Amino acid sequence: MKIAIGNDHAGTTYKQQITAHLVEKGIEVLNFGTDDSQSVDYPDFVHPVARAVSDEKVDFGIVVCGSGNGVSMTVNKYEAIRGALCWTKEIVHLARTHNDANILCIPARFTSTHQAIEMVDVFLNTEFEGGRHLNRVNKIACQ
Repeated sequence: MKIAIGNDHAGTTYKQQITAHLVEKGIEVLNFGTDDSQSVDYPDFVHPVARAVSDEKVDFGIVVCGSGNGVSMTVNKYEAIRGALCWTKEIVHLARTHNDANILCIPARFTSTHQAIEMVDVFLNTEFEGGRHLNRVNKIACQ
């Protein structure tokens, strides 16, 4: 499995801990995020994640900023992306099973790093249910 990850200054610690967790599990991680705490513009670090997922160069993406809103808005500009802003494992589970989310958007200022890692695990280990949800997912992208 290959994951793209991107973050702004609010998500640097989260990105580092999530990356270490994924690498420990044998998952390849492409780091598009900043490695600094200096203020940066989140779109510069999450557009590459969305492109990597859209172009199928990776299996999934993870993006992190303070509220999660900016990164979510940015990745969801891409037609093939279904970025889910999540702050609990239960929401992550529904985003995968019902919405076939392919990018997890994490709000660093509203979750702990422990919660974020738990959410990542649920995200990567939960399959899309398909069935009645497939028709709905197929209607998400603008044509």
